[in-house]
Amino acid sequence: MKKYLNISEVSELLDIKEYIIRYWDSIDPKTNKLRVEGISTKSRSGTRYFNKQNITKLNRLKQVLYENGKNNNSLKMAERLLISSNKTNKIKKNDKNFQF
Repeated sequence: MKKYLNISEVSELLDIKEYIIRYWDSIDPKTNKLRVEGISTKSRSGTRYFNKQNITKLNRLKQVLYENGKNNNSLKMAERLLISSNKTNKIKKNDKNFQF
């Protein structure tokens, strides 16, 4: 059982294109901040790795942005929704939704 997955494995698992994950995990040039915090863990060389918490956040972000096949919210709005739902619904440590 792997502790971390790479971007191609996560892309396949969640059915999100790699370039979309990279965009969500990139720095916005206007603000010089990450577009969405906590999506990946990066190595010293900059390689993105994903643990269960990262994958859960990506999956929830996908659900918020693409609910019913529609692009419903901006990325910032989706992040705010995720942050507010994190405060009310703490991620269970024994979450069995994702098997590595």
